[in-house]
Amino acid sequence: MATKIQPLGPRVLVKRLEEEEQSSGGIIIPDSAKEKPQEAEVIALGTGGKDEDGNAFEFSVKKKDTVLISKYGGTDVKLNGKDLLIINESDILAIVG
Repeated sequence: MATKIQPLGPRVLVKRLEEEEQSSGGIIIPDSAKEKPQEAEVIALGTGGKDEDGNAFEFSVKKKDTVLISKYGGTDVKLNGKDLLIINESDILAIVG
């Protein structure tokens, strides 16, 4: 079992942040009715890459940033019992500040 994951290229390793279990009206939402959270924390950055012109690019995010990600992008991975997601940086929609 792996103990560390280093994404390759323009990929980012993120951990989805869990949504509230209770609605604003006090109704408890069962797991089966919840949508995948779109808010995530950046855990690790990939090795980088090059744009169409061959120039190296820098990541727009850094470790520990809270970001909004696309709902259905990425690949689910499990590391040390934690559910993580590897996504392309282009699947990151915004940095939550």
